[in-house]
Amino acid sequence: MTTAASEMPSFLVERMANVRRRRQDRRGMEGGILKSRIVTWEPSEEFIRNSHVINTPLQTMYIMADLGPYGKLGYKKYEHVLCTLKVDSNGVITVKPDFTGSRGPYRIETDGEKQELWKYTIDSVSSLAQPEEEEREQRALRDLYGRHKEYLNSLVGTDFETTVPGALRLFVNGEVVSAQGYEFDNLYVHFFVELPTTSWSSPAFQQLSGITQTCATKSLGMDNVAYFSYPFTFEVSFLHEDESAGALPAWPVLYCEVLSLDFWQRYRVEGYGAVVLPATPGSHTLTVPTWRPLELGPVAELRRFFIGGSLELEDLSYVRIPGTFKGERLSRFGLRTEATGSVTFRLHCLQQSRAFMESSSLRKRMRSVLDRLEGFSQQSSIHNVLEAFRRARRRMQEARESLPQDLASPSGTTVS
Repeated sequence: MTTAASEMPSFLVERMANVRRRRQDRRGMEGGILKSRIVTWEPSEEFIRNSHVINTPLQTMYIMADLGPYGKLGYKKYEHVLCTLKVDSNGVITVKPDFTGSRGPYRIETDGEKQELWKYTIDSVSSLAQPEEEEREQRALRDLYGRHKEYLNSLVGTDFETTVPGALRLFVNGEVVSAQGYEFDNLYVHFFVELPTTSWSSPAFQQLSGITQTCATKSLGMDNVAYFSYPFTFEVSFLHEDESAGALPAWPVLYCEVLSLDFWQRYRVEGYGAVVLPATPGSHTLTVPTWRPLELGPVAELRRFFIGGSLELEDLSYVRIPGTFKGERLSRFGLRTEATGSVTFRLHCLQQSRAFMESSSLRKRMRSVLDRLEGFSQQSSIHNVLEAFRRARRRMQEARESLPQDLASPSGTTVS
């Protein structure tokens, strides 16, 4: 049984028209998506040049030629672009194709009943600039380059900061590259750097810890890998003061904690790890294996899977040697652990010290930078004595200049 449109209620007719209109719009959108090329797998050189968008405003002018036969002028298919002129807001003029100069003329071959060959040249017929205009342009360029040089110098600075004798500055530009081999998805890493002794210090503004973003894993072979590419940087200083044989301190340690986040925003501890920072400058890639505390029984694992949460370390330095430990032997008897995945760090280390100013023959006999720093504590004391002597001499000169002239300079006396 069919119902005529005139017999249907008005609201039903309007609703059916809206549904039909939405279907047509959806088909149009789908057709547009299918026709458009979202990804160009084999881009040409011209496509690459045109796709690099420049935000500088441009004004474009085309020099056209109508090469149609007699009586058929004005048709678009017979129009050809001879030259394109572009001028940006900086006053730069771009001519494409370039001026002919000593090269041969450009060629255009037309299609049609009879093929025709056209040749044309592009020359600059503008009047030459006057010497005053060229001098004014050179002054403007010199002023521009001078201002840019001053700007770069203000960014870099002119003073080179040197360290005191016996001191070492360590700069680290690091990156949390990836984490792999963990049970759950949506991983993030909490890391921090521990300075082991009082001889190590860092600037007050320096931040020695960080937390990466939450990253979903990607299957790579047999493992699930989360790529963070999270950069960090820090600076620490070491001052060698003790001359005793066992006074060489430990190097800073990088601790990390890997956690996972579930759908309900609950986190689980996936592993703890630690690694000693490289003692040599250069680029280093470190893979840190991790472990987590394990609670026996299926109930603990069910709680960890469904509810979230697990055993955690109150002090992350317990992964290696706690900073509060004072004894000779550290016992971890009764602590059950399970090996988990690993975290990859990429570190670029830079060291600055006056010890590197030694000659190459002496440098070959020194095993590490700490060996170089051992002999600098004596030089540091000499340096302090010389500084005190300079300050005393300066005060003596200032006191002499403040005395009256007849007292400061010796004068002859006459005896009657």
